[in-house]
Amino acid sequence: MRDLAVKGGALCALLLALGGTAQASEALFQKHCASCHGASAEGIPGLAPPLAHPALWQGLGEQAPQYLTGVMASGMSGKLTAMGQLYIGLVMPPQSNLPSDELAQVASYLLKLNGVSASVSAADVEQARSPAQTHAQLRALRPQNL
Repeated sequence: MRDLAVKGGALCALLLALGGTAQASEALFQKHCASCHGASAEGIPGLAPPLAHPALWQGLGEQAPQYLTGVMASGMSGKLTAMGQLYIGLVMPPQSNLPSDELAQVASYLLKLNGVSASVSAADVEQARSPAQTHAQLRALRPQNL
């Protein structure tokens, strides 16, 4: 009976930690991304495209984590269309000042928010940073008309 109680306590601790991780990831998004992309990742017309855009992320398929970490590592400029809105002339800078583990948490949060089951590790972010893809290469990954 005691073993069952210990295992149950360990399970509760694990579930709390997982919930805390999701909240921590969302808090990192709010801290680092929401001022441009909106509190709910809905985007700000004329400033930054929506990141809560399931059709885009699902359209990227297996390349969604690569695209997202690439944009975080390289930034983004040039013309983008998202949900019928044209974004041109503004630049998202590379997030080189942020730790790879924080960017990985934000990326995983955004993918989950959009129904993509992939997760991102700090190693994935480091790989995206060295060498970083060009903005043109990243835009080429992006599905058209989304």
